[in-house]
Amino acid sequence: MLSVLLIGISLSMDAFAVAVTNGLTLRPFRAGHALWMGLYFGAFQCLMPLAGNVLGGTVSGYATAFGPYISFALLAFIGGKMIVESLHPETEAGMSVLSHRKLLALALATSIDALAVGVSFAFSPPAMGVVPACVLIGCTTFVIAAAGGFLGSRIPGIHPAKAGIVGGCVLIAIGIKLLIEGLL
Repeated sequence: MLSVLLIGISLSMDAFAVAVTNGLTLRPFRAGHALWMGLYFGAFQCLMPLAGNVLGGTVSGYATAFGPYISFALLAFIGGKMIVESLHPETEAGMSVLSHRKLLALALATSIDALAVGVSFAFSPPAMGVVPACVLIGCTTFVIAAAGGFLGSRIPGIHPAKAGIVGGCVLIAIGIKLLIEGLL
């Protein structure tokens, strides 16, 4: 169980960084924002290993080959869009919106590596079973992502436009990190 918990924590670090970024830029920040972030990120971190486990070796080659590019493209696009919106004061009001489409793209981009974990579960299942392991990973990510959103919203003295620029850069940096990790 400890190893699965540690896997859950490590898989949720990208979601945490993205949630902190969203917490910085959303004004006003509401508890519902943190809950939605936690739900999206947690659900994807739960479902992707299950999918990887079910698909086993069939998709693992594709996930390994294209996953880093997909993650990079999604995060770079969303990060770039955040930067552009932050540079135009007239769109600043739109920064308070956390759309389901945006959450879906972010959750997908940060959970592709969990698909590979699921493939590894197909060949070496955790002692607690695959489904409970995936649920634990999802719950861990839910808590960490929701906490990240709250944490980001509590950082004082950062103007939302500046936070949007920094947040966009963070998303692009996470995308680059995932791309480099996938290529190595």
